[in-house]
Amino acid sequence: MRPLQPFLPFDEIATTTATNVGAFSRRDGLVWGVATCALALASGSVNAQPVSAAAEEAKAPPLPVLGSVLNVPPIGLLAGGAFDPLASRGRALLVYWWSSTCPFCALQSPAMEVFWRAHHTGGLQMLALSIDKEPQDAKAYLAKKGYSFPAAWASPGWRKAYPKPKGLPITLLAGADGRLKVAERGQLFAEDIEAMAQFL
Repeated sequence: MRPLQPFLPFDEIATTTATNVGAFSRRDGLVWGVATCALALASGSVNAQPVSAAAEEAKAPPLPVLGSVLNVPPIGLLAGGAFDPLASRGRALLVYWWSSTCPFCALQSPAMEVFWRAHHTGGLQMLALSIDKEPQDAKAYLAKKGYSFPAAWASPGWRKAYPKPKGLPITLLAGADGRLKVAERGQLFAEDIEAMAQFL
């Protein structure tokens, strides 16, 4: 398993692309595509996203800093029950921001399901936060795909208290000490996700 690579900021991706295209990995190429798509959405050049959603994305915060404490507020789960941050203390927590309409999430989610099934009996906590327009959209998608990882609908109101970082998908992993070990924007490949096991 190769170690996770640090994520390049948008301006560094542009510089690297212009000067050293041959050194790009397949994930770096996808990251460039995600960044370009996000920029287009935020600027209004793509009409698929409502103006309000584009405005929210434009104001989204950056990824949290590695080593910082991951403080996720309580939230109801789509399958019933609720995520209780107190119950996750002393356990690794994987937070995955996604949407049923996100093509990169569609490619990453199967590997997230595999990771969840492999590690939840060992104490891993997971919270997949959907930003779909309606909770039933997320719930129907999860049922159709047969995903069992714990998921919640992050309503616009809830996201005011806990904003989604810029980009999608977003993958955050805090260790048992509550401190962030992984913070990634854009699609992760199966090998990237498998490599996170070193932090459990």
